[in-house]
Amino acid sequence: MKFQVNRDVFSEAVSFVVKLLPQRNPQPILAGVLIEAGDQGLTLSAFDYEASARTTIEATVDEPGTILVHGRLLSDIASRLPNAPIEIAVEEDGGIAVTCGSARFTLAAMPVEEYPSIPEVTGVTGVVPAEDFGTAIAQVGFAASRDDVTPVLTGVQLEVSGTNLSLVATDRYRVSLRDVPWDGEGSEQTALVPARTLTEVGKTFGHAGTIEVAFSGAGDREIIAFTAGNKTVTSLLIKGNFPPVRRLFPEQTDHYAVINTADLIEAVRRVALVLDRSAPLRFTFSSSSVTMDASGSEQARASESVDAHLNGGEEVTLGLNPQYLLEALGAVKSEFVRVTFTSSDNANKLSPVLVTSQTSVDQAGLDSFKYLLQPNLLLR
Repeated sequence: MKFQVNRDVFSEAVSFVVKLLPQRNPQPILAGVLIEAGDQGLTLSAFDYEASARTTIEATVDEPGTILVHGRLLSDIASRLPNAPIEIAVEEDGGIAVTCGSARFTLAAMPVEEYPSIPEVTGVTGVVPAEDFGTAIAQVGFAASRDDVTPVLTGVQLEVSGTNLSLVATDRYRVSLRDVPWDGEGSEQTALVPARTLTEVGKTFGHAGTIEVAFSGAGDREIIAFTAGNKTVTSLLIKGNFPPVRRLFPEQTDHYAVINTADLIEAVRRVALVLDRSAPLRFTFSSSSVTMDASGSEQARASESVDAHLNGGEEVTLGLNPQYLLEALGAVKSEFVRVTFTSSDNANKLSPVLVTSQTSVDQAGLDSFKYLLQPNLLLR
């Protein structure tokens, strides 16, 4: 095999396909990137049995063929090569020669025949606006659990209904939800996608215009595919029943506070500096302000107030995990944020707060982002 390719195009393609590979893979063969050179140019692929990435780029192919080479090493090399065309060729001894300007590397070839077959997905189930989808993933994905003990909570639930696609994630302590437009087949569908894979899709495809989504497979090998331009990412779906968290969101939202988002973020960051790890931050919402109080080890204390507008109820005092709140505030893409105090049928249980966007003091946000956070018990 022998081909020439633009350095920047090749470096970006290799970087794309290796992003989804685990840093440490128990099977060395899965650390490879499959490069196929033919009439259509170059196709680069990576696969770890759960997620795959594939892209096709233009190249001048002198001798078609297929090679498998260590992905992260090739990515590191390609990103540091001089600004000149890259030539890659298989040498007589089986080594892979990478030449660019005066730089030359020889890499070991990995056995192509041992590499697993990459999932093939045909057809398109629906299309979503890339920017909306990327933003929605960023607003929801962080709320998924990072604890593999409960696999269903490590995913983001995608729910198709009519012309709407919902993204939902939870780790038991909070729930994040966002809707985006869906243009596709009318049947309702659900897919529980690993949050890590979906996050990479959002980062990579967020400015692609539109993203084609396809559902494929059956049984234990159900997969979902995301395609934008010349790039495709597939993911094996997580099996299991996602908890019915939608019913937790309140219908009545008359008792709430509106605060400037940036001011609240900065105040929470400052006051939380004295808190012990995982300790809640005390919030007191009054008619014209929200006051944060924190007590930490070594008798450290902090307090700060931020202007707020309280509507529809009396003063509220509660404890919130500052990091969980900061992640929600970072996901609010508006100047102001609304913090709604919900009610519970269980008098012995603290009611969650609902965080949503707010365009101005009096105008609710235009997006569908909702974030439900469970308060913490405050020690008197």
